[in-house]
Amino acid sequence: MASGLLKDTLAAPFVAVHRVLAKPIDYWQRLRAFAALRASLAYPLPSTVVILGQAQVYGSGRVRCGNGLLIYPQQYWETWESGEISIGDGVVLSTGVHLVAYAGIAIGKGTMIGEYTSIRDANHTREEGMTLRGSDHYAKPISIGKEVWIGRGVAVLSGITIGDGATIGANAVVTRDVPAGAVVAGVPAVPIRRRAEVLSEMR
Repeated sequence: MASGLLKDTLAAPFVAVHRVLAKPIDYWQRLRAFAALRASLAYPLPSTVVILGQAQVYGSGRVRCGNGLLIYPQQYWETWESGEISIGDGVVLSTGVHLVAYAGIAIGKGTMIGEYTSIRDANHTREEGMTLRGSDHYAKPISIGKEVWIGRGVAVLSGITIGDGATIGANAVVTRDVPAGAVVAGVPAVPIRRRAEVLSEMR
């Protein structure tokens, strides 16, 4: 009891200072993250974008960001060759999202992408007499529609199209196209029901 009281007493002034300084510090950290992201991109970054922590950008920086994005920390974005990432208005990218484009990734308006999701349009190949690292790769564009909900830890593979309003369950591996309004889950991801059925259950 005594040690707990002492801890509370000693911590009290630090708590008070933190409460006073937390908002200004948070503002400047976000502003710094915004400025760093803007400097890393080949295209203008709208002032309406809210970024909550540093993003890592590698390659050509060919990322087009729409208005009103909400970007959580630990983003990892890569663009190489002719690849470009296009992110629509109002998209939410949760913590640790990986986006890698050699051909192209398009994410539609209002889509929400869960923590540590990986969306990569390229895959390695294995070539006789070559190391895996030295072998070539192939890339096909990925298209994600509007108002798509992608859960935590999902992997979306090369060449996939996900239709408007689809839902992808947590930790799914998407190896084939997902129709508009479908709800898919699993490894590999398979349809489990339609969005209309989920909405009717909630009424």
